[in-house]
Amino acid sequence: MCRVCLDSVRPFEADYFCSACRTPFANPYPLDEEGRCLLCRRGMNRYDALYCYGAYDGILRDLIHLFKYGRVTTLAKPLSACLLQAAPGRERFDALVPMPMHWRRRLRRGFNQAALLAREFARKTSLPVEPGLLRVKARPPQAGLSNAERRRNVAGVFAVRAGYEFRNRRVLLVDDVVTTGATAAAAAAALKSAGAAHVAVLAVARADRRWFSFPGPDQVRDPDFFRGSF
Repeated sequence: MCRVCLDSVRPFEADYFCSACRTPFANPYPLDEEGRCLLCRRGMNRYDALYCYGAYDGILRDLIHLFKYGRVTTLAKPLSACLLQAAPGRERFDALVPMPMHWRRRLRRGFNQAALLAREFARKTSLPVEPGLLRVKARPPQAGLSNAERRRNVAGVFAVRAGYEFRNRRVLLVDDVVTTGATAAAAAAALKSAGAAHVAVLAVARADRRWFSFPGPDQVRDPDFFRGSF
């Protein structure tokens, strides 16, 4: 991959973000007075924060596809540099946990892209990589599912691997792409059940799922109106 393409990748930009999960919005209507989105207010995002570098689009999307599906594993290094820029510099973490793949999918692909990203990120931060999360159930791909279906699809698929201790620890969960956050929420729930004190998600890119229309006053009063915006 040439330097021009790598240098053309830009950080995510939006006018409004959820103060907790950093979901982008086209207008402030889905956010409460504390800047939180509906899912965060309802406690459905089990992670404490989410950080990502750019939008899953254009050159960045192409790079991630080359990395994952084209098996250009050398892209782990420049993509981990994106993670480094997105990471919260003032936050303290005890461990990096790669988002796990089911063993059958990992066997087909030959590697776990999240593990490669975490390894490169660890070299630059000296944080330990602890692959203590397992994907214990194989489920259909998330693509094409609604938000509610995505959450049901990943419910109960993660478990903490024997021999790993996360009690009272601050964990940074590493992944390549976040779409709705359903997978990240399920993984964070497993870590929280194991006693993790704080779970933040760090990803290279996230899908831009902003809803670009302004609701009317009657719709704003409807608590379920924004359900499809996440």
